[in-house]
Amino acid sequence: MTSDPREILAQLLVAHQNNPDWVGQPFERIKTISNTKVGDVGQEFVQQYLTILNVHHELPNSRQSPWDIKIMRKSFEIKTASEDVNGVFQFNHIRYHREYDALLCIGISPADIHAGAWSKADVATGAAGTLATMEKGANASYKLTKRPDQLFPVADLKQQLDRLLKRL
Repeated sequence: MTSDPREILAQLLVAHQNNPDWVGQPFERIKTISNTKVGDVGQEFVQQYLTILNVHHELPNSRQSPWDIKIMRKSFEIKTASEDVNGVFQFNHIRYHREYDALLCIGISPADIHAGAWSKADVATGAAGTLATMEKGANASYKLTKRPDQLFPVADLKQQLDRLLKRL
């Protein structure tokens, strides 16, 4: 065993490296950025994709806004997650107390993009799935865990949003 701290850390990084399913895949780089930046990537992706799809949307005036984007005048919270070693997405920091109409989740797999969209009522009542608290004993922030087959291909985003917006 080495006594060089840099070598010890380098060995640990190899032992704890990301799932090999990501190596050489189109979206491998998502695993090299911070969680905050993953959220930024997801939000910018949604904005650009909606523009390409000719879907009317607007952004908030402040980063402190309770919603991330308005789509057809309805406010959405956007959550982005990369697929974990168990093959699921954990969409973190979902909050009931924020003012928004719907939740839009973007799940990034090594080579695919998935999405899910639910009304805030669906999230609050469990219709979107079971929420788990992010912090034991706290009730402010939750995570929603989804398998890829519980989401839809992002290519169907416009149709799925149309369906959801008709209910809001």
